[in-house]
Amino acid sequence: MVGTTAAAAQSGTLADVTDLHVGGVFLSGRSTAGAAVTSAVTARLRAADRDGVPLLVSTDQEGGEVQVLRGAGFADIPSALAQAGTQPAALEASAASWGAQLRAAGVNMDLAPVADVVVSPAQASANPPIGQLDREYGYGEVSAAQHAGAFAGGMLRAGVVPTAKHFPGLGAVTQNTDFRAGVTDTTTTSSSPSVEVYRQLIAGGLPVVMVSTADYARIAPGIPAAFSPAVVTGLLRDSLGFRGVVITDDLSAAQQVAAWSPAQRAILSIAAGADIVLVSASPQVAPQMIAAVVAKARTDAAFRAQVDAAATRVLDLKRRYLPR
Repeated sequence: MVGTTAAAAQSGTLADVTDLHVGGVFLSGRSTAGAAVTSAVTARLRAADRDGVPLLVSTDQEGGEVQVLRGAGFADIPSALAQAGTQPAALEASAASWGAQLRAAGVNMDLAPVADVVVSPAQASANPPIGQLDREYGYGEVSAAQHAGAFAGGMLRAGVVPTAKHFPGLGAVTQNTDFRAGVTDTTTTSSSPSVEVYRQLIAGGLPVVMVSTADYARIAPGIPAAFSPAVVTGLLRDSLGFRGVVITDDLSAAQQVAAWSPAQRAILSIAAGADIVLVSASPQVAPQMIAAVVAKARTDAAFRAQVDAAATRVLDLKRRYLPR
């Protein structure tokens, strides 16, 4: 899934869709141009797709500080912390309305809701990626599961694919993986509340999970979660029983993964069990990632089987949720 600016379809991304057959595009940055401009952007992206398979067109439309698309045709969405002050049924209705706005503008996937557990305002103030931006659904496992589930349910009602993030949780870290390397969670275990939230969301029919790039010292130490078979396959798929699509957090520009080459990032994440490699902030690295995956798949039968399984899960997602 390759990024493009939200206000314009960049030529490199269009080429990736046409020539390299990428299956998804992410609208990045911020746009206040409104739904008409977004519709034109998404129409151009779809016109570049010659494969006869619907294109996943995604963005970050969480609300509050993280709302990519604004302007005429898009509501101003409150932060997740504010959303947590409403009853789940009311939030689901609101999310269905926000999702309908996305769908009308040609966006069929939202990289939301945030399902990370923040236990208190004090923890939030020390948590740059989530708590300091009011991206948490209240405090604790119950509120996170109920409200993230409601948001996801509303998006599904609108025909937009929701994505819960950032497994197995970013609520306890004290640095942001986008801007710092060595970000490590020293408290989360395979049975922590942040993981149990996903068990509940999966039981509710969640179709997509995003895996974080933090290092989880008590689950799979020394490696970003998105590169860890113990996290993606062992914990998420085998222990929690998730059968849907796994997408990575951004692997193009995050400082947390800068020590690995773009080629290594793509290969390691698919080998760990991920299905979609997100290349959003620096889309220019996508061609070398794709070339590396193809080259390894041609010579490594086990890896080729993983690529085929990933592609099959993504195609199944598209068949289920996206009209031709």
